Amino acid sequence: QVQVVESGGGLVQAGGSLRLSCAASGSDFRIVTMGWYRQAPGNERELVASITKDGNTNYADSVKARFTISIDNAKNTVYLQMNSLKSEDAAVYYCHVNVLRGWNPLQTYWGQGTQVTVSS
Repeated sequence: QVQVVESGGGLVQAGGSLRLSCAASGSDFRIVTMGWYRQAPGNERELVASITKDGNTNYADSVKARFTISIDNAKNTVYLQMNSLKSEDAAVYYCHVNVLRGWNPLQTYWGQGTQVTVSS
């Protein structure tokens, strides 16, 4: 089993910044990708950004140039630096981790979610 724990959400004014962190822990696993999804009330969960262990990144068009995802492989931790936040960025942000464990197929784990609220 892999545990995924997020932190860093909160309330911020529009135009402000927040940094989310997500750490994966457990035994005998190898990170393939880590990333962030978000879900606002009434909306489907959507990809915000993802990163491979080699540092290749992918961003939703709506956050490009404002958000930066990074990974610390030694700590199995992914970060999401969010700048120039807008009201439409408000959502619950979920960490998403794809891992390999032994000879098992790719496994996906989710964090519990962290709330990001943007005030105007």
